[in-house]
Amino acid sequence: MASSTVTSAQPDRPQQPNLAFRQLRGRRSPAEFAAAVRRAAREIGEQVSCDARYVGRVEAGEIRCPNYAYERVFLHMFPGRTLTDLGFAPRSSVRGRRTRAAGEGLAAHPGGPPLTGGETEGPGEPYDTHDTFDPQDPHHPYDTHHNDEESDVLRRAFMTGGATVAAVSLGPLGLALDAAAAQRPVRRAGTSDAGALEEAVRRIRLLDDRHGADGLYRRAAAPLRAAYALLDAGATRQATADRLYSGAGELAISVGWLAHDSGRFDDARSHYAEALATARMTGDPGLEAHAFCNTAFLARDAGRPREAVRAAQAAQRAARPLGSSRLASLLALREAGGWAGLADRVGCEQALTRAQTLFERGPSDADPEWMSFYGEAELEALEAQCWSTLGDWPRAARHARRAAELQDPHFTRNIALYSAELADDLARGGRPDEAAAAGMRVLDLLDEVQSSRIHTMLAGTARVLLPHRRASGVSTFLERHASLPRPT
Repeated sequence: MASSTVTSAQPDRPQQPNLAFRQLRGRRSPAEFAAAVRRAAREIGEQVSCDARYVGRVEAGEIRCPNYAYERVFLHMFPGRTLTDLGFAPRSSVRGRRTRAAGEGLAAHPGGPPLTGGETEGPGEPYDTHDTFDPQDPHHPYDTHHNDEESDVLRRAFMTGGATVAAVSLGPLGLALDAAAAQRPVRRAGTSDAGALEEAVRRIRLLDDRHGADGLYRRAAAPLRAAYALLDAGATRQATADRLYSGAGELAISVGWLAHDSGRFDDARSHYAEALATARMTGDPGLEAHAFCNTAFLARDAGRPREAVRAAQAAQRAARPLGSSRLASLLALREAGGWAGLADRVGCEQALTRAQTLFERGPSDADPEWMSFYGEAELEALEAQCWSTLGDWPRAARHARRAAELQDPHFTRNIALYSAELADDLARGGRPDEAAAAGMRVLDLLDEVQSSRIHTMLAGTARVLLPHRRASGVSTFLERHASLPRPT
């Protein structure tokens, strides 16, 4: 980063360091300790996206009390200790702040409870979707107790505006950025701004995992504009500037994926290119590999298989110094998808074999945080897509079925996606009754998931099944599919 991005500024408000937690980390680096946290989470069936930055925030006192998922992990790691022993504040003292703010000061957002001038928003930030994201939800993996140092732009962009996600469908998320706030000069960005940006990226991924892209994309551009406004404002120190650029690039990829999954390919291509430019400008190989990875996926979906191969190979070159076998495995699968699109069975099989070999090396501390979706289920699903493209329907169906069976229930969208892939493979493979049954399982999930990709796949399956409407269960599936509201 150019030195001009770093300027002197007033220091952030002092916080009380968590010395007890720092002592428990011992001689391990923050990254090593974060890896131990992730391993402990897997041991008890939790999912947390802990990284070195999260550890740093805890030790700096930014996170006064972890969410419930992290609490269970920490108490598993340090049996016999309480949260207080680990240096955290009692949960009641943290959660009570919002209650005390009621009836005082300025409203945090229209229709929401007021906050005092120095108060943070409650446990639902930065994308507070009150009905869906219960702060006591055991699968809510991201701690959201930020300090109150965020700029007005981030507050308006990353804190919600009172809209909720209904229990049965994804509604507006209220991520709109106030136009006047976006145009006002903002102070130099600090570590809290970088942290808020990183949490925004995580929350978009979490929402997409659970609900799909369609309800998110229309409101996701505003936080991205806010992120780049922060970059233009400069940062208080070089490390913060680096985090901001990395976070903005990852946010561009996340927004690009929302466009991609909702069928807006031109928008997706633009966002991925923006992320790639940010990666090249800052010399960030991890961000570059991620941008090329998604570009390869987009090219395959857009019918440009040769571009998919070249982008996947570029991603593999960028990722080589990162040392992540799981990342290399995913990128090999992206390449395999391109070869399948070119009807090159040999090239596809070679890439699939390489992906499987790399995957079997297991996870490591070098695996990027954004790869939380990539496990055995995704490996099976991507291989199923390759065989489907090559027209080997029985083989595709076998892998798609395994993907749906293996998928963690947390990833609702992926369960629907894999089941839709299975339904299509079965239909094209001459097994209409089984295809209809798989299609019905997808329809059952559409109250929770909004994805144009899944709707498009189901529509294709319905067309294939039309000549088989007399087969068991097919007419029921066709009638129910026909009654779906058309995606807008």
